[in-house]
Amino acid sequence: MALSGEQWTIGYSGREAVIASVGGGLRSFSVDGRSYVDAYEDDELAPGWAGHVLAPWPGRLADGEYSFDDERHKLPWNEPANRVALHGLVGWLRWRAVDVSDSSVTVECDLSPQPGYPFQLVLRTRWSVGPYGLRAVHTASNVGTRSCPLGLGVHPYLMLPNSPLDKWRLRVPAKKQLLTDERKLPSGETQAAFTEATAIGDTVLDTTFGDLERDSDGIARLELSNEDDSESVVVWVDDSFGWLHLYTGDQLDGERRRRSLAVEPMSCPPDALRSGTGLVTLSPFDAWSGTWGITPRHG
Repeated sequence: MALSGEQWTIGYSGREAVIASVGGGLRSFSVDGRSYVDAYEDDELAPGWAGHVLAPWPGRLADGEYSFDDERHKLPWNEPANRVALHGLVGWLRWRAVDVSDSSVTVECDLSPQPGYPFQLVLRTRWSVGPYGLRAVHTASNVGTRSCPLGLGVHPYLMLPNSPLDKWRLRVPAKKQLLTDERKLPSGETQAAFTEATAIGDTVLDTTFGDLERDSDGIARLELSNEDDSESVVVWVDDSFGWLHLYTGDQLDGERRRRSLAVEPMSCPPDALRSGTGLVTLSPFDAWSGTWGITPRHG
C-alpha cells in the first residue's frame, strides 16, 4: 500500500479531489485540471502535514502539558526543538471509509484513550465536491464515559495556478493576530494584517488570526487572488472555526518552500489545551461539528 494509504477520488463536473486514508485528509483538489491545493504523491509522506486533520488539538501545545478536570496530563513532544506537542494525535493514523459516492467520501477514525489523552473519540469527515467547489464537514463524538477537551483543525496548502506566492494578494477576515515567542507559542495579540487585499511579497507567515469577521450568512471568507485577478480562491469557514492559521511554508524543503500558502481552519488557537481559549468540552455522548470549504474562480 502507498505511504499515504488508501485513496478515494471524488469528482463533479470537472472538480476533482483525492482523499488519503493516512491523516484522513485532502491530498489534491483541482478544477478542470488546474490545481488549487499543493498536492503530494500517493507514495509520499505528506509534507508539512499537508491536508491532514489535526485533533484533538491543532497547533503547538507548550511542553506537551495541560490540566483538565483537575488532572494533569503530559504528551510527548513531536517538535522537540520548541519543546511542544504539535497538531494532535490523528494526523498520521489511518482513517477508514464509511460511505463513498462519486462526489463524496466520508472517512472515520477511532482515537483510543492513551497516556496524555485518556479520552475516547470518534472523528468523522465528509469530503464532497460540487458546484460550490470543495466542502468538508467534520464531526467529533465523545464515545467515552468522561468529559474531554477538544480542538480541531485542518492543514491544506492553497495554490493559484501558474502564479508565484509573492505575487498573490491576500485578504484575511480577521481583527487580530497572535504574537508568538521564540518557541512559536502565543505571547500576545495585535491588530491583524492583510485586512485589505495586499500582495504577500516576501512576508513570512506562521501566524494565527482570530476575531473573524463574518458575512450575513455567518461565514468568514479568506480570499487569495493573483496579480491581475484572473484567478482566485476563497477559503470559507462556519462559526465552529473561530481561527485561521496561515503558513507560507518557509521551513519546507526544496521546491515546496514558499510555493503555497497553508490556510488552516481551527476551532481554537495554538496552546488552547493550556489556555482554554476556544476549547470545546465534550460531555459523554456529545458531539461537535464544523464545516469549511474551498471555492476557486478562474477567468
